[in-house]
Amino acid sequence: MLANEKIGRLLWKLSLPAAIGAAVMSLYQIVDTIFIGRVVGPLGVAGIAIIWPLQMLAMGTGQIIGIGGSSLVSRALGAGDIKKAERALGNAILYAVIIGVLVTIIGLVNLSFWLRLIGADETIFPYAKDYLGIILIGMTFRICGMGLSQLIRAEGNARVAMTSMVISSILNIVLDAVFIVALRMGMKGAAIASVSSDASAFIYIIHYYLFQNSSLKIRKENFVPERSVTKEIMAIGFGPLVTTIGGSLVIIILNRTVIAYGGDLAVAAFGIVQRSMMFITLPVMSIGQGVQPILGFSYGARRFDRTLHAIRLSVTVATIFAVIAFLIIFFFPAPIMRIFTQDSELISVGAYAAKRIFFVVYLVGFQMVSQTVFQALGKAVPTFLATIARQILFLLPLILILPRFWQLDGVWLSVPVSDTLSFFLTLGLFIPQIRKLRSADLPVKTDRY
Repeated sequence: MLANEKIGRLLWKLSLPAAIGAAVMSLYQIVDTIFIGRVVGPLGVAGIAIIWPLQMLAMGTGQIIGIGGSSLVSRALGAGDIKKAERALGNAILYAVIIGVLVTIIGLVNLSFWLRLIGADETIFPYAKDYLGIILIGMTFRICGMGLSQLIRAEGNARVAMTSMVISSILNIVLDAVFIVALRMGMKGAAIASVSSDASAFIYIIHYYLFQNSSLKIRKENFVPERSVTKEIMAIGFGPLVTTIGGSLVIIILNRTVIAYGGDLAVAAFGIVQRSMMFITLPVMSIGQGVQPILGFSYGARRFDRTLHAIRLSVTVATIFAVIAFLIIFFFPAPIMRIFTQDSELISVGAYAAKRIFFVVYLVGFQMVSQTVFQALGKAVPTFLATIARQILFLLPLILILPRFWQLDGVWLSVPVSDTLSFFLTLGLFIPQIRKLRSADLPVKTDRY
């Protein structure tokens, strides 16, 4: 399929399952927030918002395996090297488990320290602690599940990755109703529901590799680390890892700054905006996930004509979705806020923040797909620069500077300014890569796409 299917049809086949899976995953996080917002209250929502950077950091350590491993797997499959692809799979599983266990131990041993570090005050602290303490226990399931889902997509089997997310999300929503509403367990109930659903997804993925029609198989000899494979995985995954660490740092500083200028209500509003951001931008993320195996396989097979066509199509479609997302959030922010809460003041603060944070979200489509292009082609330096640009190079200093002049507005406006600057940097990295592909010796075109 990756070798011969028409690019447009192939992108649809791989992006649609990713979109469905991402939609359901975003839906369960939104439902989580709705349950907590309506049953626990605004402080519960603030508790989830304040610990989000720690969850990002934990999950980001798994991305180094998922992104780096999937790039290597798709290129190896394109080159016909099944042995190398399976070695990458085995090494990825090993590292994902090790990272998951380390995150759990480090997090639980220093739980109160981490919560104080990210800015949890006396009001929010008990809510955040109840939730995070349980989430950390099951973090290995989440890290492994996220990483292995990306490896499944790399072999072109996006439906399996989608199914794992759907199973996890539906179970999470059902268990939310049971633990939060029926049993009145509050924050602890929400966390238990999340851990249980992550475990179900992990079990399903392992079952797929062991007993279903995977192109790759789990073999015990591939759990032995191989230096060349490890080096490639880490080289491509390092950029996203640094970005996640930087992003976590940025969110911590954001939360602290928001508390300083707007209090707990502003933190709750920012938490809702973050949830909305995931849901609004999921079509763009899905296109990136869908095009990654196409690019990696085509590039590995030296089919540069297909590589270029996939890039053009994915950038165009992603930009269209990003523009639609901008129109929705900019003109209808209050109705989106009402999904999460009925608190009029929280709705007002959230709608005001959303219009400013999403002001240039129409640029995000190009940025996300471009990062995927760099990752899929195995370009470590452009991947690193593109992924750190928004969070670390631009957003972090802007958060420290703009609020000094415009207080809370400065916090909200730092996001669109950062998006604009990172767009131009990414464009500067993107154009030379396209020129190299165009100047390469293209194979004779034997199919139409």
